[in-house]
Formats: sequence, C-alpha cells, structure tokens
Amino acid sequence: MGSIDGEIPALWFLISSIGFLILTFIQYRNTGKSFNTIFLSIMAVIFLVSYIILMIPR
Repeated sequence: MGSIDGEIPALWFLISSIGFLILTFIQYRNTGKSFNTIFLSIMAVIFLVSYIILMIPR
C-alpha cells in the first residue's frame, strides 16, 4: 500500500483527461454544442496540459 505524502501521480491527470474527453463526446452527441460541452472540453485540455507539464523531465 502506498503512503500518502501529498504527491498526486501524473497518471491520474491523464486518466482524468481521457474521462473528460469521453464525457465531452457523449455530451456533444446528446445536446450538441452547449455550455456543458465547452466546459468539459476545457477541463479535458487543462488536465492534459497538466499531465504534459508533469511529465517534462527537470
């Protein structure tokens, strides 16, 4: 079992981004271009960018 040290693994950002992309696709098919669809797509982009930033070697 892992210890809780306040660090969020980068993989969770990728998983969340993929989840938001799937939700965006479902929302777009059901309602078209709406505020919720735009919000979900922005969240997917933010999480994907966060994942990329965390994966850049320092």
